[in-house]
Amino acid sequence: MTAIPRRAPRPPTYEELAERMRPIHEGLRRRKLTVASAESCTGGLLAAVLTEHAGSSDHYRGGMVVYSNDAKTTLAGVAPDLIHGHGAVSSVVAAALARGAQEQLEGRIGLGITGIAGPAGATPGKPVGLVYVAIESDRLSRVRKHEFAFDRAGNRLASVAAALDLLEQALE
Repeated sequence: MTAIPRRAPRPPTYEELAERMRPIHEGLRRRKLTVASAESCTGGLLAAVLTEHAGSSDHYRGGMVVYSNDAKTTLAGVAPDLIHGHGAVSSVVAAALARGAQEQLEGRIGLGITGIAGPAGATPGKPVGLVYVAIESDRLSRVRKHEFAFDRAGNRLASVAAALDLLEQALE
């Protein structure tokens, strides 16, 4: 018997993420929960998806694109020693971004994303596609590590999908 090779999974499209946001939007509205975000490698893509549907101002407090280490520190309140000790792309920095978004923008739920979208930027032990996504809320505090194997656009889309996974879990 010959094994049939599996197709490599594809990243979600923006349209799929926007459609996936519809029930999340309703869940946030119904529960009167607010979300804030601090994102690095996604460069605002998470904020775009979170605000895709009319009425999102009822639950989205705002977001920060904290691409540089200085921005992570100044805007999101990430302690410089966390960045220097663990690297900007790390679980502890992702968690600090989620907490920083939650605190700075007064959201009930904070989301943080940091990673290496590519095609450059890899370092020893931190390949292109390495992404940490974090959530901080009264119901869920978690960081997930992902290693995506897409191009830059695909890695960014997959990172947003991972953030939506955590947001859905917080609403369960």
